[in-house]
Amino acid sequence: MAVIMIQGTASDVGKSVLVAGLCRIFSQDGYATAPFKSQNMALNSGITPDGKEMGRAQIFQAEAAGIAPDVRMNPILLKPRSDSQSQVVLMGEVVTDMNARRYHQYKPQLREKIRQVFQSLSADHDIIVLEGAGSPAEINLRDRDIVNMGMAEIANSPVILVADIDRGGVFAALYGTIALLLEHEKPRVQGIIINKFRGDLALLQPGLEQIEALTGVPVLGVMPWLELEFEEEDSLALVGKYQGRQPQVLDVVVVKLPYVSNFTDFNALAAQPDVRVRYLRDGDALQTADLVILPGSKNTLHDLQWLRDTRLSDALQDYHQAGGKIIGICGGYQMLGQFLYDGVESEQGAMAGLGLLNVSTRFERQKTTTVSCGEIQPGLPGGWDQHCGQDIRGYEVHMGQTVRGPGVQAFCQLKSRNGQPQHDSLDGAVSVDGSVLGTYLHGLFDNTVFTRQLLDSLRQQKGIAPYDGPVVDYQQFKQQQFDQLAAEMRRHIDIQRIYQIMRQYQEADQ
Repeated sequence: MAVIMIQGTASDVGKSVLVAGLCRIFSQDGYATAPFKSQNMALNSGITPDGKEMGRAQIFQAEAAGIAPDVRMNPILLKPRSDSQSQVVLMGEVVTDMNARRYHQYKPQLREKIRQVFQSLSADHDIIVLEGAGSPAEINLRDRDIVNMGMAEIANSPVILVADIDRGGVFAALYGTIALLLEHEKPRVQGIIINKFRGDLALLQPGLEQIEALTGVPVLGVMPWLELEFEEEDSLALVGKYQGRQPQVLDVVVVKLPYVSNFTDFNALAAQPDVRVRYLRDGDALQTADLVILPGSKNTLHDLQWLRDTRLSDALQDYHQAGGKIIGICGGYQMLGQFLYDGVESEQGAMAGLGLLNVSTRFERQKTTTVSCGEIQPGLPGGWDQHCGQDIRGYEVHMGQTVRGPGVQAFCQLKSRNGQPQHDSLDGAVSVDGSVLGTYLHGLFDNTVFTRQLLDSLRQQKGIAPYDGPVVDYQQFKQQQFDQLAAEMRRHIDIQRIYQIMRQYQEADQ
């Protein structure tokens, strides 16, 4: 079994995407490959086929490797609930909430568990591609590190250091990161990749030569800026996401909540050729949107109060009164209701919702984590009847149970959860006039037929003919993106050198 680890000079330098690319390349070359990230802090999570929760980044990396997601690929998931508090998910199940100091003290207890999980995953694969978190030069956290150099030591893995040149200061970031490593850690860094380059490579060459001389570490490649669509791990990446695109026929606005979660739900919409997706906090922009989406949240009551404090709640009401269509996913669905009863997220007790759906939610400590399949209900109002009888698939990650009141119909009948047949389970709600839909199903827009029909109905409302171009199947689209990424990495990175580095470490370990 061979290993390689991608670490970065900072967050959001492209580690997750490059790991996915290596997973694709090694898989194409015939090796059973799996991603691994010991600890992931993100509000983007997904569900494995057996109902375990893990980071979305490792799920899409598994997709790149051509395998099903396995919770062993991400044994620890931290989901921030506030600036200082996170929910701790261990091997796919919620353990507790912890503040940063308490979690830092807890890390040594996790080290042996991580080792066992990594060894178990390694036994089933030829190559493991590890991903670090943030930067290995966070010297204040090094003594209990379990995700960067600490994890490299557990796995006895060589490290490739990635830096993002687009944010500036790339050589200082590389040199400073390596300089701050402990002396016994520095030899693990076997290569450098500079990412997101735009410009004339010849002008960069003197810098590449100098950084190699200063650090003694070879530059394995310079990746150009790629216009590919992949799932982002950090909501920081939403700043300006899709903003540079030319306006399309349809304008979809996603409200960028402070604790927005699972924002990758909307990548399938953004992949459609006639759609522009915008993540905004501007109430005025809602009024011109063809569809407004209220996404999931890791702190629903906080974000509901934030909507009121910023007057976005008023903007949503005005948009609804003007005949706009609104979809709420998970926490967004809960916020659209009449009341939210709490005892889990905060001590606030009951809070009034936006009142756009006649439903009420009570938070519970038992978390629902399921892969769910269902069928859209018949007789839905407001044009939703066109979807009647359609099979639909998604996943649920929530701690609330929502009850429908008079005048609302369930969105779909669930036929299975985590592969177990369901007979009396309903999901979601549709308002009396059909203008508001709420559902717990993440991945709703990955359902190609549903999404295309929804978009064509929005076009019809604008007096525009249905889309007559090639239908974008999001699953196929992602596979094409993985192949393009792998091809670009083969073109710009010395992949054979990476194989050589892995072999040298593998042989030394035997």
